[in-house]
Amino acid sequence: MKRLEGKNVLITGGSTGIGRATAIRFADEGANVAINYHSSEKEAEITLDEVRETCNTIREKGCREMLVQGGDIASEEDVERIFRDVLKAWGGRLDVLINNAGIQTASPTHEVTMDAYDRVLAVNLRGGAFLCSREAVRHFLDRGGGGGVILNNTSVHETIPKPQYAPTPRAKRGSGSFEDACARVRREGIRVNMVAPPVRSQRRSTGSGWTTPPRRRRMSRGHIPMGGRAGEPEEIAAVFAFLASDEAAYITGQTIYVDGGLTLYPDFRTPWSSGS
Repeated sequence: MKRLEGKNVLITGGSTGIGRATAIRFADEGANVAINYHSSEKEAEITLDEVRETCNTIREKGCREMLVQGGDIASEEDVERIFRDVLKAWGGRLDVLINNAGIQTASPTHEVTMDAYDRVLAVNLRGGAFLCSREAVRHFLDRGGGGGVILNNTSVHETIPKPQYAPTPRAKRGSGSFEDACARVRREGIRVNMVAPPVRSQRRSTGSGWTTPPRRRRMSRGHIPMGGRAGEPEEIAAVFAFLASDEAAYITGQTIYVDGGLTLYPDFRTPWSSGS
């Protein structure tokens, strides 16, 4: 079933990890996929090759793809250019925006520099949650009819504090607030939702396998009830595909936690009492 057949989709941070898996999944569902990247042209090209391979298998559906070169989503000028390029390529229509691009920085709170703090908020909150979403809403309203979908890749850490990553929860909670505001345009048929996986490295090494150090992977898995394993990018992509489809037509303003039960606080799985 091609649930997204003919839909025009823009994915920020689409060259690696969850963004890459989502680009491929959406193409497999019949969507036209625009992949935005910032850091690595080589990785973006790998993604595009995989999207093209997927599109070739469903070419009778008219699936298309494009690569949106560079662009810092914290820059208003760059975001406006990205949207101009995509709309020009897609015949003036965008149906789905996936705000996937994001960064984090690891440092004890008392050692976080203002430059690092400001950069995390600039990319995660100003860029994805605000600038990209604003441009998408403007387009959805200007074109009239047919609604539109905005999906934000956030994190379980908007709920669960993460030591040494002080700016990240702040940015994620802020993006949730903006999502609530955007969801109020529902009368126009625009749906806005968030997907919250555990935050881990989204960058793959050349070939296969996560580049996250083994020790950190083991520490993360120890907190996940479902099989003690980290989720795969494809599992997150499947949720994005559902939320972008008409099957989720009655879902808006929600955060969907895709975390293997991490938000169940597994450290408290055994009975205990605070009494004497």
